[in-house]
Amino acid sequence: MKYKCLLIDHDDTSVDSTPHIHYPAHKAQLRQLNREQEILSLEDWFKVNYHPGIRPYLREQLRLTTQEEQWCYQIWREHTLATDPPFFPGILELLEQFTRMGGTVIVISHSERDIIEGHYKRQQQLPGFSPKEIYGWTGKPEHTKPNTWPIDQVINRFAFKKEEMLMMDDLKPGIIMAQKAGIDSLGAGWSHSIPEIQEDLSRESTVFFDSIEKATKWILS
Repeated sequence: MKYKCLLIDHDDTSVDSTPHIHYPAHKAQLRQLNREQEILSLEDWFKVNYHPGIRPYLREQLRLTTQEEQWCYQIWREHTLATDPPFFPGILELLEQFTRMGGTVIVISHSERDIIEGHYKRQQQLPGFSPKEIYGWTGKPEHTKPNTWPIDQVINRFAFKKEEMLMMDDLKPGIIMAQKAGIDSLGAGWSHSIPEIQEDLSRESTVFFDSIEKATKWILS
């Protein structure tokens, strides 16, 4: 294989989390705020996730107070703890085969580490499989995408060369992080079929695939 280290996002790259967790949480948040008329459609929620991103949306478009932001976080956290989203068919097989062929799988996500660990522990497709390491949200923006801190940690710990690393993500922060770090990126376009998002992700990434089957064949070849 060309790559020895696969850095992979979690939500909407490995697990189908937006329709199962994040969009229901969005609807519950706006009901809590008595702003039901501002609930977005699922497609528009995907678009907001892509641009400008959830935090700018909450702060700049909804103009939430600090207390309201905390309410929204608590609602989101309750939804993440109550529901395990399904892994996309084929993704765990890709990660397991990549590992079996000598590669290292590391998760870099905006979700919290304990949530990601729980998803891997409770999945039934490949019991016992888990990534080598997980870099999740810690409350420090400088330690997460699009900043290169997670990649720097991986290089320092495992001594991978940059040309041996590939970042797989469905959103721009992960792709921008890869660009800034000087490593290749794979745009993951299988969580939805929204043309403008897929087209932009295709432009920004080293390579783009709209199915896990195509990505698997390319990565393992």
